[in-house]
Amino acid sequence: MFFDQAKIYVKAGDGGHGCVSFRREKFIPKGGPDGGDGGYGGHVYFVAVDDLDTLIDFNGKQHWIAKNGLPGEGSNKHGSDGEDLIVRVPVGTLLFDMDLEDLMIKDLTDVGVKVRVCKGGKGGKGNKRFAGPTRQTPRFATEGKIGQSRNLRLELKLIADVGLLGMPNAGKSTLVSRCSAARPKIADYPFTTLEPVLGIVELSDFRRFVMADIPGIIEGAHDGVGLGLDFLRHIERTSVLAHVLDSQPIDGSDPVDNYLTLRHELDQYSPILAAKPEVIVLNKMDLAPDSDRVQDIKSRLGKAVHCISAVTGQGIRELNESLWQQLNEE
Repeated sequence: MFFDQAKIYVKAGDGGHGCVSFRREKFIPKGGPDGGDGGYGGHVYFVAVDDLDTLIDFNGKQHWIAKNGLPGEGSNKHGSDGEDLIVRVPVGTLLFDMDLEDLMIKDLTDVGVKVRVCKGGKGGKGNKRFAGPTRQTPRFATEGKIGQSRNLRLELKLIADVGLLGMPNAGKSTLVSRCSAARPKIADYPFTTLEPVLGIVELSDFRRFVMADIPGIIEGAHDGVGLGLDFLRHIERTSVLAHVLDSQPIDGSDPVDNYLTLRHELDQYSPILAAKPEVIVLNKMDLAPDSDRVQDIKSRLGKAVHCISAVTGQGIRELNESLWQQLNEE
């Protein structure tokens, strides 16, 4: 199952307490103080990795707590510091602090980016620290400080160059599988894509770009119809949108009307996303031998249209080159 949001509690480790101790050695009846300091509590870090499966770790695990520092001991032995907690999340994860009105802490847009979200507590001071000329036998130490804690909301927005949009069964999954090594579920019934799919499109001369496929959108999606519009967050970072239209919809609908429905739903979700450059793709040309019908669709759209067949591969190379050109212009 695909998880793209999570709410968790994170806490850094507490500092260890300082120690009250005095030297106890033979022939030294009044040994001085030798209580060591407590160790620091472990910090909590988030680091971005190239692995979508890491978000599965948050299913059912809501508390993430670093190790506490150990208390100090006699003979001036300091307690060990608590081990840091490193939380791995997919690149593209946003961190929000729910206790600060959903303030965004960090957008982890690059692999390897690391951010500390909770600082471990300081260790307490042992009584050795308080010895001096006027206070030679301090019989007290300080307690370790409590580590920071936060209630976080995690939200994943995939990082891709091209985002595919379309009605259910428009052929988006077939297209991304034709263009890349991605193998999404493909079937002849609606909503076969239930989670985003990323594919790397390889072109000649060592050129490549990332294509993202999301579940199909239907009329009324902004009101929760079908799978809704939540998955649109995964194409918010893209530079170009590819609207995939079925040239021969099995429900008898009009491809041009379907395009206008997609545009309306996109506007309802985000005018910023709707304003991104677009490429219109008329798919399933292997099922549309009527050239007059195709010309009618093109003329009514009034925009450039790429005619392809994701099944046979017709027009795929030209489409990918056009997408590459669009990406470089952007």
